[in-house]
Amino acid sequence: MQHDTDLAEAVRFHGHLCPGLAIGYRAAKVAMAALAAERAEDEELIAIVENDSCSADAVQYVTGCTFGKGSFFFRDYGKQVFTLALRPSGRAVRIALKARPQAEPESQDREARTNWLLHAPTEDLFDVKVVTIRLPEPAQIRESVVCESCGEAVMVTRAVARDGRTLCIPCSEEQDE
Repeated sequence: MQHDTDLAEAVRFHGHLCPGLAIGYRAAKVAMAALAAERAEDEELIAIVENDSCSADAVQYVTGCTFGKGSFFFRDYGKQVFTLALRPSGRAVRIALKARPQAEPESQDREARTNWLLHAPTEDLFDVKVVTIRLPEPAQIRESVVCESCGEAVMVTRAVARDGRTLCIPCSEEQDE
């Protein structure tokens, strides 16, 4: 069964099975089905996650979207919300965990909650909206410059000019202290 294989691989990628992984796994599966999308090989599918919890790992594994490919974006909003979109159309689906999912078990047992999250009806867990979004720019390879303080290479778009010197962000922040 594909569900079992995908879930086992997501668990292996993340390191353990937990409620957060189950949320991200289910959200990614729902979004991909709504978009009729396949796991990304490059940037044809993008994922935007609004939290940095275990759920983000599941979304990354299931969708194939990664920071390195420029197809995985983090918005630090602290919400269990996930948006997947297709390039070049911008057709997207936004999946938001309901504030109080219906029929959620009262038990604080982690295993029971995880199992429920994996098997509850989609409409009990998530609000699903098909939307069109303005897509982030495709990934670009940027030229590097050398930080004049630490000597490390830094993307030119992240270099900071300070007192006539070119610095990386950490070195520029050290000078502020």
